Amino acid sequence: MSYAIENIRNICLMGHGGTGKTSLAESMLYLKGATDRLGKVLDGNTVGDYDPEEIKRKISISLSAMYVEHEKHKINILDTPGYFDFSGEVAEALRVADSGIIVCAAKGGLSVGTEKAWSALDEQKKPRMFYISKIDEENGDFESIFNELRAKYGSSVCPCVVPIKEAGSVAGIYDVISKKAFALEKGKAVEIPIPASFADKVKSYTDAVNESVAETSEELMDKFFSGEEFTTEELIQGMRQGVRDLTLFPVLGGCAATGIGTLSLLDTIVRLMPSPKDVKAELSDDGKTEVKAAAGEPACAFVFKTLSDQYGKFSFFKVVSGKVSADMTLVNPRTGTSEKIGHIYVMQGKKSVEVKEIDCGDIGAVSKLSDTKTCDTLCDPKRPVLLRGIEFAKPCYSMAISPKVKGQEDKIAAGLTRLGEEDLTFSVVNNAETHQMVLSGSGDIHLDVLCSKLKTKFGVDVELSPARVPYREKIRKKVKVQGRHKKQSGGHGQFGDVWIEFEPGDTEDLTFEEKIFGGSVPKNFHPAVEKGLRECITEGVLAGYPVVFLKATLVDGSYHEVDSSEMAFKLAATLAYKAGLPQANPVILEPIGTLNVTIPDSYMGDIIGDLNKRRGRVMGMTPSAAGTQIVEAEVPMAEMSSYAIDLRSMTQGRGSFTFDFVRYEEAPGNVQVKIIEEAKALNAAKE
Repeated sequence: MSYAIENIRNICLMGHGGTGKTSLAESMLYLKGATDRLGKVLDGNTVGDYDPEEIKRKISISLSAMYVEHEKHKINILDTPGYFDFSGEVAEALRVADSGIIVCAAKGGLSVGTEKAWSALDEQKKPRMFYISKIDEENGDFESIFNELRAKYGSSVCPCVVPIKEAGSVAGIYDVISKKAFALEKGKAVEIPIPASFADKVKSYTDAVNESVAETSEELMDKFFSGEEFTTEELIQGMRQGVRDLTLFPVLGGCAATGIGTLSLLDTIVRLMPSPKDVKAELSDDGKTEVKAAAGEPACAFVFKTLSDQYGKFSFFKVVSGKVSADMTLVNPRTGTSEKIGHIYVMQGKKSVEVKEIDCGDIGAVSKLSDTKTCDTLCDPKRPVLLRGIEFAKPCYSMAISPKVKGQEDKIAAGLTRLGEEDLTFSVVNNAETHQMVLSGSGDIHLDVLCSKLKTKFGVDVELSPARVPYREKIRKKVKVQGRHKKQSGGHGQFGDVWIEFEPGDTEDLTFEEKIFGGSVPKNFHPAVEKGLRECITEGVLAGYPVVFLKATLVDGSYHEVDSSEMAFKLAATLAYKAGLPQANPVILEPIGTLNVTIPDSYMGDIIGDLNKRRGRVMGMTPSAAGTQIVEAEVPMAEMSSYAIDLRSMTQGRGSFTFDFVRYEEAPGNVQVKIIEEAKALNAAKE
């Protein structure tokens, strides 16, 4: 079925893990006939959570796209994970959603996930509403959560429904806009009388709505002060304007398990939330081209998510302008290649429904694109335009990954490459120094999920271990040593003799010079000496780490006309290196990074205390957004391995950080002893 752009709503369900986002989506689908049974997260049979990892863990891991039809409108539901390790999925959904619904549970107070969802929507200036879930559960208190929301976000938080409680259970919902009370019978809203005991509460909520609506226009303000009641149409008009101006944030509530409040939510989405036509036109990545959301414009679609399985790739896209039809050819401006659009679908969780075209503003999926990735744009060849991509947080938690069965490293690399097509929030680096494959992601749960997928999808069992720190070694004083290699066997022998001065250098790489007088070492053997030293500096004499800032000067030596060779002088240089560096006061250097931690003011003491324990040096503090600070510090990389998890624990998930390498510094004596002991233990294990 085709939908006009003004009859499409793209909403993103956001909030803390466990607040009931997936169950709410399930309730919408069931009550609107999109499914024939109400799935449950605990039973593993919801439309939104279909990945085996989601079913096993009973949490959402990936963004899921679904849709319902309500009052001749199509509502696309983008259900996002609430666990912070999967914030990349939220970023993908937010890129194409026109508004957000922040789901809060009716007990336990406001969670960090609520704050994070608000901040993410606020940053992108997107309209939003709140939905208070599980209002019928024991100790569930709609009014308490509503008051907390008002206290935190101001009087612009506006109630649209009020639960009607009788004998401790929720009997129905009072809709403040239509001024009617409803119960749910056989999946349909049935009007019920408003209990007399409920009148005072209805009046207080109605007054709150009237005040919020009055502020949306001068005309409504005049009517409010003259004491006249607003009509339902005026309430909708005022609230719709307030929602789109970001001056009004509706609050609804309900229970997904019983369906109470779900139809009111759908009504409110249709009445108040913007269509793709109501939001600002998109700009190209360079800011020069405006892409209008209109059916008559050239086709332009943004790919916001990729699913990769054994059958190939599925690319999810939003039609930003024009329409996308099957058998259409579109160009990818990033690569310059043309993509033939074959079969296109609308998605209901994992179920794909084939359609002939996707209209402007709508969301669909296409299979088997040859050269298109997440964040790419597909557009009409007559108007190539590259749209703004998605900003993902940098990976901040790293572990070394290795196969449980030796020889399967290639299978790990191939599997992670495939998983990287659908998840852009992790990275893999083969560290040549530490001889480890290092997997970096958003947290321990994120890496655990990736390891599980490697096993189930690609049949490779892996294990995680701490990533080794790439230390360095250098010397601190000048020494002069001899390296003499002499070996006599049948026929030609081997002879090489060098005197080398080792001293601290000015550059990180080896500086090699020669000051030979009288040809004691012929010039044709000088490159062999340098080559021998270059091979040696990959392993220091203290703990086997690369040696840096080393200057080596060949000052003397001797040779044999018959027995001397390049190999002999290379070995002589190696002997000089091994003899000289232990005498040159060698030390271990550790990598130091710049840490920027963004935290609420109230956690400042804990963060500073923790940084001191990590041998960090606080360089300064800068006020950020209201009530937050950015702490700048320099911290040894060795102390940062668990920081992502520790910071989350210290700040209840409110803190975030970036960490970037800046330089190497001499490690304290006690740390050097520990590094040397660890290196010896590692070498012993290898033997």
